[in-house]
Amino acid sequence: MVAHDSGDEAAADAAPEPIRIVLADDHAVVRSGLRMLLDSEQGLEVVAEASDVDSAGRYVRGHHPHVLVLDLNMPGGSSLEAIPIIREESPDTQIVVLTMQQEPAFAREALGAGALGYVLKEAADEELVEAVRRAAVGESYLNPRLGARIASEPPPGPPDDLSEREVDVLRLIALGHTNAEIAEQLFLSVRTVETHRSHIQQKLRLSTRAELVGYALDRGLIAR
Repeated sequence: MVAHDSGDEAAADAAPEPIRIVLADDHAVVRSGLRMLLDSEQGLEVVAEASDVDSAGRYVRGHHPHVLVLDLNMPGGSSLEAIPIIREESPDTQIVVLTMQQEPAFAREALGAGALGYVLKEAADEELVEAVRRAAVGESYLNPRLGARIASEPPPGPPDDLSEREVDVLRLIALGHTNAEIAEQLFLSVRTVETHRSHIQQKLRLSTRAELVGYALDRGLIAR
C-alpha cells in the first residue's frame, strides 16, 4: 500500500486552475506558433483553435474559456461585430484582439465593443501572454505604442452627428469603394455597411453618391 504525502495532496488541491484559452486565427501556421507560445507558459492552456468567426463563437460556447484570442480579419463574418455577441453568450470569457491593424480607430472600436486587450501581431511574442493574463483577471491591455498614438490624438469630433464608423464608411464611399469592399476593409458585414450608408444619408439628407462625394470634399474627409 502506497502512503500519500499529505503535503503533496494539499499542494495539488491548492494549485490554481489554468487559464483556458480559445485561439482564433485563420492561418494554421500562425495558430501553431501562438499555441506553442501560450502552452509553454505555466498556467496557460489552449483548449481549442478556430479558423473563422463562426467556429470561434461555437468553441467559446462549448468550452467557456477564460480568454478568447481573436484575430480581427477572419472569414465567416465580422470579428468586431462578433465581440459583443460572444461576450453576451459567454460573459465570463474575456476577449483579446490580436491583429495587424495599427489604426487607433480599430483599437477604439474593439475595446468599445467589449474586448479587454488589443495586441499587434508584430509584438505578439512580447505582449500576448501578458495581455491574456491581464484579461483573465479582468484587466485591460493595449499595445503601448498604439496607446500613445491614441492619447496624442485629439478627441474625435465627427461632423453632423455622424459616428466615427459612419465617417469611415462615408470616406470610403466617396473614394468609390463598393459596399463589399468597404465591408472587407472595415471588418464589417455588407449588411452593416448598408445600414451605415442608410443612416449617413438620413442624417445628411443626401441621396446620391455624387452628393456624398461633394459633402466629403467640402468637409475635408477626402483630398480634392
